[in-house]
Order: sequence, then structure tokens, then C-alpha cells
Amino acid sequence: MQRYILFTTIFVLLTLHPAAQTGTHKPLMGFTADHAAKEMGAESTFDGILQRDSIRQRMKRLSARPHHVGSPYDRDNAEFIASQFRSWGFDANVEEFWVLFPTPKTRLVEMVSPSPFTAKLAEPALSADATSGQQTEQLPTYNAYSADGDVTGELVYANYGVPKDYETLDRLGIDVRGKIVITRYGGSWRGIKPKVAAEHGAVGCLIYSDPKEDGYYEGDVYPKGPYRNESGVQRGSVADMPLYTGDPLTPFIGATKNAKRLSLKDTKVLTKIPVLPLSYGDAAPLLGAMGGPVAPEEWRGALPITYHVGPGPAKVHLKVASNWDIVPIYDAIGKIPGVAHPDEWIIRGNHHDGWVNGAEDPISGQASMMEEARGIGVLLHSGWRPARTIIYCAWDGEEPALLGSTEWAEAHADALGRKAVVYINSDSNNRGFFFAGGSHTLEKFVNQVARDVMDPEKHVTVGERARAFSISQGSGDEAKEARERPDIRLFALGSGSDYTPFLQHLGISSLAAGYGGEDGGGSYHSIYDSYAYYTRFMDTSFEYGVTMAETGGRIVLRLADADILPFEFSDFAETVGKYVKEVIKLTDDMRVQTDGDNQKIQDRADFLAADPREPFVEPKKKERVPFINFAPLQNAVAALTTSSKNYAKAMSDLDDSTIAASGKQIGELNGVLMNVERSLTRKEGLPGRPWYVHEIYAPGMYTGYGVKTLPAIRESIELRNWKQAEEQVGVVAGVILNFSHTVDKATSILSAITSSGH
Repeated sequence: MQRYILFTTIFVLLTLHPAAQTGTHKPLMGFTADHAAKEMGAESTFDGILQRDSIRQRMKRLSARPHHVGSPYDRDNAEFIASQFRSWGFDANVEEFWVLFPTPKTRLVEMVSPSPFTAKLAEPALSADATSGQQTEQLPTYNAYSADGDVTGELVYANYGVPKDYETLDRLGIDVRGKIVITRYGGSWRGIKPKVAAEHGAVGCLIYSDPKEDGYYEGDVYPKGPYRNESGVQRGSVADMPLYTGDPLTPFIGATKNAKRLSLKDTKVLTKIPVLPLSYGDAAPLLGAMGGPVAPEEWRGALPITYHVGPGPAKVHLKVASNWDIVPIYDAIGKIPGVAHPDEWIIRGNHHDGWVNGAEDPISGQASMMEEARGIGVLLHSGWRPARTIIYCAWDGEEPALLGSTEWAEAHADALGRKAVVYINSDSNNRGFFFAGGSHTLEKFVNQVARDVMDPEKHVTVGERARAFSISQGSGDEAKEARERPDIRLFALGSGSDYTPFLQHLGISSLAAGYGGEDGGGSYHSIYDSYAYYTRFMDTSFEYGVTMAETGGRIVLRLADADILPFEFSDFAETVGKYVKEVIKLTDDMRVQTDGDNQKIQDRADFLAADPREPFVEPKKKERVPFINFAPLQNAVAALTTSSKNYAKAMSDLDDSTIAASGKQIGELNGVLMNVERSLTRKEGLPGRPWYVHEIYAPGMYTGYGVKTLPAIRESIELRNWKQAEEQVGVVAGVILNFSHTVDKATSILSAITSSGH
């Protein structure tokens, strides 16, 4: 599910400052010197275990047949993964949940005027791709959780279908009420497009892949090249996941077989109108038959037509009906108990379900994660034991709505609240650049991991290569920061993969990492996301599969065995300060824009009022942006900055012998650190969406995958809800102060250890 995340964050790739790459390496964060030496030895052994051919064979096996939710091969894969975990020494089982998963029984798109045309809504088998012919097992092209409906209406082209596109339509005098909207993929997560269309009164929505972003405009199409061909279709979910993820019928509770469920009519995350995805082969006749104004230049794709916005004269009949079934999903869970701290859990996950064969999404990441687990299993058989408990999770149902991870997290919420230290996620993996996002308290730690993994293509560290890319391809400010800042930030996590329930619902420190950026992407969510495609156009040698296993393995091993959990707070404080400056600037910019727009309206009103030939109607002005007192937020960040500096100073005063002699107090310190992310949450959740409780990171209500930082404040401002914005400034300031007090508590423990002479 993660492609949108990768390509909207590629310019904020994790990297290292050049000063950190010269001279000797700094000690490993959280380790005494003796334990660091043992850790590096274990990692060297681990690297030697990993095999490209193991990853290749695992991908071939897992992607051999379609394995969507509810399919026989989906269950077979889960049981295979669990059996592999067991063979490597894990205590493993398959955990089952029962979820709502609609599959299509009726799909129809036909143009009824000005000339008849019926969309194929199908992807043909290709001789160059053997598994593309498994048509009796494939899910048809559709958008899961679309409303059922049978509608006919004039067609309106709405570009990417995001709110600002409807503002453009308004300026053009085009009303979509009673119309069917056609939008192109891109610009936001797909689920936002029917959501916004319905809010503006549209009765249906079509989403097509334009060749400008995803086809011949970029390069040769499949099977000659890696880009999407004219019949390729991007399946995907359109559930309103910014409200909550997981089973639509069981929010907040695990979807066990006998769980209490909402009725279908009471769930809030289903679309209000029918929606279907199209290939650009099917979309071209519809768009070509449209009239009305010529689309703005930035709205035009790469089809050989003049792009018009309508409405009409193209009129379309759209019909969608689904089987609304409750089906089982299967999470494969493998556990290695910790010998020193069994109630501190390091959780590692990647999903195993796909829309069809899913070789890239998700098997490229799943096969690599399994090689990681195999490597840890070999260490286990050699006598090594982790200090903390390690849990490997192969999630089912990620594609429809993060089903497997969310239901597992909700079902085990109490235990996770007490025991989870960090959740580490991956998804698709490919050839290219290292990228990582997540809790900024782990930023220095991940920078250090990137320092110790080599890029197989360029033979420099993955951090160095990512840094070079960020400098050469980033904007001016991003490139400058990449050169000058000792640690370049992890990107903030919105949604789109299985970290969401852990970070944003339970407040567990989380990371998402992988490699990519050098692929065409034309197989995404199609029948052509296959072993044949992946081995021709993606990580053909599986070198980056090994590199991802090296990276994920280091993260897991270091977190499992660190003497002191490697959290650090100065980068987090600086990043939160950046977010505060952004919301202040957002408010100032909106004030200037509103004043300018209102002046234009007044000038127009004066003109009309002075012309006796025209009936005068007072134009409606926007409410002026009021003053918002951001001082509580700024003061909270100042306190956090001081707390983070004090913690860093206390850590620097600690020596190895003191750590070794202070086991009980170090355990108390780790107990505070593993819960520090929880102090960034509120049980009441965000305004209007209580499932999301994290006050620093959340998916946007109108961005979907895209993150909104300081979401309660930022979205209140964007919605011009000034009273709520002022209230949320105080709320979030209180949360940041609470976090600062938690850091102070950790500092107090460190100071007590040092002053006691242990």
C-alpha cells in the first residue's frame, strides 16, 4: 500500500552529516563498549547468513498465486510463514480475525451519450507474464468499500479530485451536483477522491491512471518496459481510513469471530457514492467525448486528447454492487522471548496479502523480512539470546484497510500498552535509496544504523548515498539542511501501512523503512505485479532484499540488546519546534490571503454598486483570520528543548562501569523510555476522530496517506475553525509539556545513578 508514501517523501530521505562519516565511528547508542563489541560481532555474523537466493525463492513461492484477503492461497501463505518461523526457532502461530471485505459482483461503466462505449474493466493476460493468466483466481478491477449504486450523470473532470480542484471548478462556474466525477490517480490517496466528490454532491466517481504519471509518458510500457500499459488498472481501497483503520464494523476492538459488530448502515468509513478504477485505455474515450472549458494546463495529462472539464456532453452510466462478506484473515506471529527483559517487546512487521499476486507489494518486503527472521534464528541456534522479546509479524489484510495489524493491535491493546517498546514496519522493497520515517525520538538511532549498512550498488553507506540524492534532487532548503544538519529528519508518518495502529492509535514508538526510487511503478496493484515483472524491472538481483534484511535486522537486534534504549530527544524537540513555526506561518499566510481576497471582493462590489444597469448583490466575504495566541505552544517547545538538553547532558555523564553496576535503576530508566511516546497521546483523540490519539502525527482528513503534523491545530486552522484552533493550541501545548516532564523523569533517574557513584 505504501507507494504514495515513498514518492512524497523521497526528498527527505534519511542520511548522515559528512562529519559523522569521517574518522572513527561513535559507539553504538545505548551500549557499553563491551556490549557494543559483542553486538557488532553478532551483526557481522548475521550479515554472513543472509542469502539473495533465499529471498528470491521465497518471493517466487509467496507470489505464485493470487493471495488477496479471503483467498485460499492467502491462508496457505500465512501457514507457510508461521511454519518457517517455527523452523527457525520462534514460538509461532497463526492468529485469526473476521473482517468485512467486499468483493465485486457487478461492475459497469458505459457512456450513453454522445456515442455508446462500454469500458472493458479488465486486464488481459500477457504471454511474457505467466501468472497474469490466473484469471479465475484474480480479484477483478475495483475499489474496495465503494458504496453500491446505479447512477447516470454527465461527466465532470476534476483533475486529482482534491479540495483545491473543486475550488477551481467553482471559479469556472461548474457544479458537480448530480454529476459523475472522473479524476486521475495522484495528488492524494485514492479514498479522498470519492469522499470529496460526494461532499460536493456528485453521484459517482471514476479514478483512472493517466499515462503522464503512470504510463508511456514516463517510458516504455509493460511488458517492453516497466510502466503501466493501457489496460493496467490500480485496484485499491477507498475506505475513509483517516477516521479509523481496520475492520469497518469493529472500531476500537479486535474483530474476533464473536465480536460485537456495527451494522453496515452505521459504519462511517464506507464511501457515500459508487466508485470504480479505470485503465487509461478505458478512460480515453470518456475524456475525449467531454466538452466545456479546456482544463487548466496543470490538469492536463498525456492522453492524445484535449482535456475538457465538462460537464458533458459525455454522459455515463455507472453501476457497482458488492458481496459484503465477513471473511477470515490470518496473521502469522513468531516470538523469541527475551532472557533479561521478557516484558519489553520489539515488534517487527510486514504484510503478506496482495491485491493479486503482489510480488512487489508486499512480497518484496515480506520475503526480505523473513530472511531477517531466518538470520536471527541462526544466531539463536548458535547460542545467542535477545535481552528483550522479539516478535515478528506477517500481517494479513493490509491492502483493504490495515486489517490484520489493526485488529491484532486492538485485540492486544492492554498488553501492548504495558510491554511494547518499538514497532518497526516495512512494506514493498526495491532497488535504490534508503528511506525511513517515524518517531523522531529514534532519529539519531536510525542515522547510526544507516551509517553501518553498505549500499550494494554504489559501495558507500546507505546513508551517504541517500544524502547525495537528497542534496542533488531536493529543494533548496532541503538540500541545504542535508548538507548542514548533523541528522536529517525521519519523515513524519501519516498512514498507508501497518505502523498506523501502533503509533497513532496506541502511542507506540514506530519506524518505517525500506529502499526504492529506481523503479517505474507500472505494476502497482495490477495483475502484472508479478515475479516476472519484479525480476525484470525491479531488484533483479535481490541485492536490496539483502540490504533491507541487514537494515531491519540491525534495528531489531540493537533495540533488543541495548543496555539503555536508544531514544534521544534533541532532534525531536527541534522538529516539533519546526512544526510550530509552520502552523504559525500557515495562519499568517491565510490572513494575508483572506485580506487580499476580501479586498478584491470589495472592489468588485463597489464596481457593481456604481453601475445602475446591474442589480446589486453583496458578494460574500471570507471571515477574517483572527489573532491566535501561540505563546503556550512556543513555551512548551522551549521547555522541551531544555529537557532534551538536560537528558543529553545526563547521558554524557554516564560511564560504562556505572551502567554495569546499576541494573535496577537502568531497568527503571528503560521503563520510562519505552513509554515516552505514550505521553504524546490523549485518550480523547483528535477532534472528530477519537481513534487517532497521537497529537504530533496523524493522516490528514483530506490527504489520507499524507501526514498532518500537530494535526488538531493544523486542520482546525485549515478548516477556519478558529475557536477550535485556539483551544487545541492549549491542548497540544499541555501534551508537549507532559512529554517534557516524562523526559525530565528519565533525566532524574540518570542523575541519581551518576550521583550515587554506581
